[in-house]
Amino acid sequence: MIQGISFVFWLIAVPFCIGLTPAHFLSEKRRNPGVALLAGYLLMWAVFEVIAVPAIVWIQYDNFAFVLRWFMVASILLAILGIVVFYLDGRAKNDHFEKPLLFYLQPPKPGLDVKIEWGLFIALVGFQLYMAVTRASFDGDDAYYVVESLMAQQSGAMYRNLPYTGRSAVLDTRHALAAFPMWIAFVAVKADLHATIVSHVIMPLVLIPLSYLVYYEIGKTLFSSAKEKTPVFMIVMGMLQMFGNVSIYTNETFFLTRTWQGKSVVGSFVIPMLFLLLLWIFEEEKSERERESGAWIMLVCLHLSAGMCSSISVFLLVLLLAIMAFCFMMTEWDIMVPIKLGLTCIPSAAYVLLYLILIR
Repeated sequence: MIQGISFVFWLIAVPFCIGLTPAHFLSEKRRNPGVALLAGYLLMWAVFEVIAVPAIVWIQYDNFAFVLRWFMVASILLAILGIVVFYLDGRAKNDHFEKPLLFYLQPPKPGLDVKIEWGLFIALVGFQLYMAVTRASFDGDDAYYVVESLMAQQSGAMYRNLPYTGRSAVLDTRHALAAFPMWIAFVAVKADLHATIVSHVIMPLVLIPLSYLVYYEIGKTLFSSAKEKTPVFMIVMGMLQMFGNVSIYTNETFFLTRTWQGKSVVGSFVIPMLFLLLLWIFEEEKSERERESGAWIMLVCLHLSAGMCSSISVFLLVLLLAIMAFCFMMTEWDIMVPIKLGLTCIPSAAYVLLYLILIR
């Protein structure tokens, strides 16, 4: 019972409250509880990366205890800030606080056919969650990533021991800057549950719906003028995920069989989130893009979240962003587009610089 409450608190309540602050800076048509949760995870992971990396690099002993203490404090403070912003925003729009701004937009009542389509999609996701939990897949990478989480939970040291033998070792620069296993260890400690169970059972129940939430927002944006097509889009996405296991390297394979690994989160969450944020920003007219300042904040957090998941994802994210910036610049004939998008890459530039310093 206590463990379940801990998971709900740290994996749903805290990220949601944290996300209320970035959601405040989005235009009203973007705001909903799902977007607040997505924004909360981006900001939460960004903060974890900022706290964990210095501890991993410069604190040799008991560095995980440092992360546990300060990330917990930062998360609680950000959650409180989100609640305050949410309350003040509601008071500013409604003196009696009858309907907070986050829930201003009420979706239209769907017809029977749309309800059936949504029912099919929910059944698909339910089946995927059932299979991900009851038919857990194990692979060679578990011997590294899951064991790193477990060693941090049990010994309090991050990336200071060799996972395959448990012996002390020099800092593993290749993996040290990607702190996603340490976040799993944090969740495991707070819930007082073995890190392996958290990785193979709890993470799929959280990360799979979270990824579909990104796809839902993409579909809702693409089909804004024909919202009845959104459930069909989601069914197609669900089917692609189920039958995309054509090799061990596809994103669909990682999505359902290696959900807890950082590189899986990059393919199923980080990169789709990049497309979603750019859709939000450039869907608006130039004169109205300042209303999407929350999307720019989330884009900066996305760079840090990518670094937390995988070191190589930083290069991939910047490359994708550069290609998209060039396309948008040529489409709109606006030199400020690549400049603005380039400024969001400052966290990734700092990440790469630190990585180059460490491997010297």
